[in-house]
Amino acid sequence: MTTASLRKPSAPKELMLSIHVVTWNVASAAPTVDLSDLLQLNNEDLNLDIYIIGLQEMNYGIISLLSDAAFEDPWSSFFMDMLSPLNLVKISQVRMQGLLLLVFAKYQHLPYIQIISTKSIPTGLYGYWGNKGGINICLKLYGYYVSIVNCHLPPHMYNNDQRLEHFDRILESLTFEGYDVPNILDHDLILWFGDMNFRIEDFGLLFVQECITKKRYKELWEKDQLFIAKKQDQLLREFQEGPLLFPPTYKFDRHSNNYDTSEKKRKPAWTDRILWRLKRQPAKANPSGFLLTQKDYVSHMTYSISDHKPVTGTFDLELNPLMSVPLITMILSVPDRCLLPTVTQHLSQDTPQGV
Repeated sequence: MTTASLRKPSAPKELMLSIHVVTWNVASAAPTVDLSDLLQLNNEDLNLDIYIIGLQEMNYGIISLLSDAAFEDPWSSFFMDMLSPLNLVKISQVRMQGLLLLVFAKYQHLPYIQIISTKSIPTGLYGYWGNKGGINICLKLYGYYVSIVNCHLPPHMYNNDQRLEHFDRILESLTFEGYDVPNILDHDLILWFGDMNFRIEDFGLLFVQECITKKRYKELWEKDQLFIAKKQDQLLREFQEGPLLFPPTYKFDRHSNNYDTSEKKRKPAWTDRILWRLKRQPAKANPSGFLLTQKDYVSHMTYSISDHKPVTGTFDLELNPLMSVPLITMILSVPDRCLLPTVTQHLSQDTPQGV
């Protein structure tokens, strides 16, 4: 008979977590390529604790919707097959038609993670259709509130006002009754990413192409619609973004690195973005210690199954845990030396009753 013993983890006084965020509009493509580079699996020097993966424009036809109601969708299964052997567990998932949001975490962090809620905010046709909008996972990580948003905003150059309106609508819809963070802006950290569809204004196609070829990306920033909007909107300015030192990620001919050669010849744009917002001050000014630092922000040009290139951001999150009692106790199977998750829940001030 297999015997088991309780593993009682204790939270360290200081902790550094490495977080990898992926956003990709897959344009209905199936997961048929090796994603090791996208997930940084070939980087032996990088030990990632948490993966946050957001996809847009997954295949959401009628057949897909019916099958996904009963079975795991192909992309989720694909990521699980790649990450599970690395002792990463899928802790939460939410899908709304073509939008998918996944969160994976290393086993050792599971006792200190609590999923608060998952939400879907459709902003498509008349505000009811989920082909556009946002999906959200709210969680507590070592006692800190973290809100994660994957969004798909309206397309086309002329729809910039509508994009900003949808951004605001998603933000205003993310409320959390019964918690000490009644809305998303009360969270310690917001990670907001997706196909935001912001375009490059004024500059002509040839000038944009020349800047890309010569890697003069900074010349294009001043006409990027999100950059312009942040200058005019105080709330948007609170969301940080790393420098765009990679080529615009849209629109490409499929199975190539060539920008759109169709009759429309769409002007390249940085449609795919990763933003973040910290509520707390940097650790030096904040005794609780909660600091997010972006280590890299890149596009992955080798992937060509979509007309978008994926974008990733890797972050270091430095924190002093606000909880010392684990939310759950892991069970260690002695003969097999394997961890069995979520067995005993410890009710404390960090664990709301009835959740």
